[in-house]
Amino acid sequence: MGKVIVLGGYGLIGSACMIALRDAGFSVTGVGRSKPSALKADPSADWVIRDIPSITVDEWRGLLSGVDVVVNASGALQDGARDDLAAIHVTALSRLAEAAAGLPLRIVQISAAGVSQDASTAFFRTKAQGDAILCASALDWVILRPTLVLSPDAYGGTALLRAASAVPMLAPRIMPDAQVQTVYVGDVANAVVAAARGRVPSRLIADLTERGTRSFPELTDRVRRWQGWPEPRFRPRVPGFVVAALGKGADLLGYLGWRSPLRTTALRALQDGIVGDPDAWENAGGSPCRSLDETLALLPATRQERLFARAYLALPLAIATLSLFWCLTGLITLLDPARAMAILTARAAPDWTVGPSVIGGALADLALGLAILWRRWTKPAALGMLGLSGAYLIGSLVAAPDLWADPLGPMVKVFPGMALAAMVWLLMEER
Repeated sequence: MGKVIVLGGYGLIGSACMIALRDAGFSVTGVGRSKPSALKADPSADWVIRDIPSITVDEWRGLLSGVDVVVNASGALQDGARDDLAAIHVTALSRLAEAAAGLPLRIVQISAAGVSQDASTAFFRTKAQGDAILCASALDWVILRPTLVLSPDAYGGTALLRAASAVPMLAPRIMPDAQVQTVYVGDVANAVVAAARGRVPSRLIADLTERGTRSFPELTDRVRRWQGWPEPRFRPRVPGFVVAALGKGADLLGYLGWRSPLRTTALRALQDGIVGDPDAWENAGGSPCRSLDETLALLPATRQERLFARAYLALPLAIATLSLFWCLTGLITLLDPARAMAILTARAAPDWTVGPSVIGGALADLALGLAILWRRWTKPAALGMLGLSGAYLIGSLVAAPDLWADPLGPMVKVFPGMALAAMVWLLMEER
């Protein structure tokens, strides 16, 4: 078989494509910007670690030497601290198409169902611009547009869907009129293999999707039953303004490095409907995509599945709780430092240690409370909270051991906070 390069090779779709292509006999190289993420996805694969939008035309020409197929599975949902939609969806594809001009290779573009130049979100508009560049510049291409991709892995919208289905006793009704179709990630990967083998014609644009549609609440209910949770007791309808406020808050967190599936782009796409037409793919000779029921039958709902769903709900609550707690302890001390200093002076602590200990500790508390909100610093901040809490416990044994016998237990209550910080450190994982 031939040689294939997969852009975004450790992503949800890209990783499945790399496995399917390798199993089909292709020599596969993945491209992505994070070496740790690449090695966790597939430590035995051949990787090129580069930030895809930064690759120049000349560098692309070197990378494309001897390559038969390029699969572009890279992408981003919304602009943020780590993502630039125009760069990844438009600039990178423009450079790739220019470098591929005249080369005997096929470009398989993973786009999205519903893209258009006048779409309601920048994600769909920039995807459409990239598709248009490919159509105008490349000689041999296939554009595949999946609907909502379901996979054993859980990222973005699929992770949110699992978490929303796992809310205890509640099944919030969000956007009850939104229509959704799904596609199994294995069907997307098989479609890429078919395109790489030349089993579908060049210049094909096709949606990859099941035929049935359903409302978003119905989809959530189906996933809830698949996970094995009991039927909800309450089904409150979430007002539109609450959903919009959640989206704006998630957008702000995006600038701190969090790729929340609740950002306005995802919510607007859901509101517009995630639907496609499978006819073009099937008429071109592609195998029909599985239905939702067939997909869920391929994905066993194990104990690990349920634990992930609940952990996905618990993690942001834990981070928010820790941030609030540490910021408040720092601010309260800074607003009335004399009161805190009195605790040490009353116990005959050396005068030269009192001020620095109180003010320094308060500033450290505030710094850690803010740092844990920044995605890049969440794990270091959680470790810092564990370390500083340990220092406070040891210091209290030396300077104020009587506090351990206080009926309100101010020192004993440090341990639950340490356990929460440890939980955050353990659950954080870089995609």
